[in-house]
Amino acid sequence: MNKHTFFKTSGFKQQTRLVLCCLITATSLLACGSIEVAEQRLAPPRSTVSVRFDDIKSTIPESPEKAVHLIGMYRAIYGDDEALTPLLDEATEAIRHKQEAALEEKRYDDAASLARSLRALSANTKNTPENTREEDDLLLASAKAGLETEANLEAFLAAFAADKVAPLTAADALPFLERAVEVRQRRSAAFFLGVMDRDGVPVAQDLRTFAEGRDSAAQMVKGVATVVIDRGIRVQRGMGYPDRALGSAFFVDTSGLLITNYHVIESEVSPSYEGYSRMYVRMGDSASARIPAKVIGYDKTLDLAVIKAEITPEYVFSLIDRAAPEVGETVLAIGSPGGLEKTVTSGIVSAQGRRFLQIGDVIQIDAAINQGNSGGPVVDTEGRLVGIVFAGALEYQGLNFAIPAERLAAALPAMLKGGKVERPWLGLTLAETKDGAEIIYVAPLTPAWEQGVPENTVITKLNGTPVTAPEGLLITAYQDALFPSRPGELCTIETSGGRTFRMTLVPRPELPLAEAAKIDSKERMAAPLFGMVLAPSIGGALSPTYLIKKVIRGSIADEVGLSPEDPVTIKALKLAEKEGYATMDIAVKKKRQGYLETLIRLPAALDSPDTL
Repeated sequence: MNKHTFFKTSGFKQQTRLVLCCLITATSLLACGSIEVAEQRLAPPRSTVSVRFDDIKSTIPESPEKAVHLIGMYRAIYGDDEALTPLLDEATEAIRHKQEAALEEKRYDDAASLARSLRALSANTKNTPENTREEDDLLLASAKAGLETEANLEAFLAAFAADKVAPLTAADALPFLERAVEVRQRRSAAFFLGVMDRDGVPVAQDLRTFAEGRDSAAQMVKGVATVVIDRGIRVQRGMGYPDRALGSAFFVDTSGLLITNYHVIESEVSPSYEGYSRMYVRMGDSASARIPAKVIGYDKTLDLAVIKAEITPEYVFSLIDRAAPEVGETVLAIGSPGGLEKTVTSGIVSAQGRRFLQIGDVIQIDAAINQGNSGGPVVDTEGRLVGIVFAGALEYQGLNFAIPAERLAAALPAMLKGGKVERPWLGLTLAETKDGAEIIYVAPLTPAWEQGVPENTVITKLNGTPVTAPEGLLITAYQDALFPSRPGELCTIETSGGRTFRMTLVPRPELPLAEAAKIDSKERMAAPLFGMVLAPSIGGALSPTYLIKKVIRGSIADEVGLSPEDPVTIKALKLAEKEGYATMDIAVKKKRQGYLETLIRLPAALDSPDTL
């Protein structure tokens, strides 16, 4: 080899080394950049909100509950400050004064709401506000006021709620027993008789005889009506057809109040419906008179509605002495399948704890149910209300479900106030784990997000009280514990590690995860929508790769066989908000399949039942 060849060869090697070094450096930089990008996309959106002491102080007179929330926000942003303590004391005192004003004006429901806020303030602290009225006293006062004004339904519901907080005495129960007998509500009378017997107090024989009687199915069908929704004429291919919808409803008060499903009366109240819609009830067959009816209130999250017709019913169902049936027990469903009014079908409770609605669970039954049964009552063999038939689980055609009567009783007071019911919302998505209710996602611009509630922690207490439930029903139990609260009330949660967060509840969005997905990154939405908790991994700078950190049991990710440590690249997230679902396209290398890359489209409903 001559010297010219040597120098040429040496120069080529040096150039090759230089190119390789540049490629390695560039690859390292891209990898580091990719991890940084992945970490940024997994990080919660940052808050640009600022809170000043003057903001807190000026809020106390008008909304002391909001001021408490702002104090928590200040601590989340700037850390604790001793100057916050007198502001918190001032806000607490202002809430107590609001409660006193509500009592003077006999607004017992408002006073009970403020009692819940004061209880949340005292949770996990030694600073318990003095001279406050307890919730059970206020509920009982509200119930007695209802008796005086002959608002019997509200009175019975308030008395029952008071008994759940603190047992009623026989002296408290007696006037309610007498009124229940007077208005011929046998099952309500049976409940208040049980309170009297619990205290061992003698009861007049005529009251006992009525309360211990039993209503037959033939009597109960007299309290069930057919709901007819007239939507005018539907034109198809140049031909007009009557557009009618049928459902069922049952009376819960002698004033003509009935219960049905929200989806039955949706066209009457939905802002998105622009056509003609008129509602009637019918007590007999199709030849019977159609009686005009109107919507009083509705709760879309539970698919429930209260309607009213000017009619005095022959039979009224009780929401007080209701049943929580066991699997295998016989139940009867009453309604108007296909418009065939007063149809009674029999079956058993097939399962409990089915979670199809945003809040709570439902009962699965095998009694024959068809179109037109929706909104009808389900009772046990003792005549106690078990639930309300509902339809809507399209993926389970041929299976029948009922909303538990307990949920109706809890929801009814808010519906009776009129209009759309707003349920409380913290902004959390939970997963039930062996450690408890784990927070896997905090939605942006929600109370929990503003307070800095951390993800991947476990809720240990709600308003100072631990929440327990059988396996599979823990999230439902947390929802039930929060359910009586109103938007605007205070709520306290304690998380693992002993941290406490106080926040003001806000109205729950109709589709909470749809609202979150419009703000947050698609990588973060993988957890609440599909059950994949992600961690950063090395990948392309423009298309970062993630490792699955955790798969939530029973989630979409679990059902398609994804597992921890599987590498995932998210290609797209699409929302179909009107249809109520979202899809995510991912490329995954399943370790169970030798890391062979697979493209998968994951679907998920936007009305997740795992939110709080």
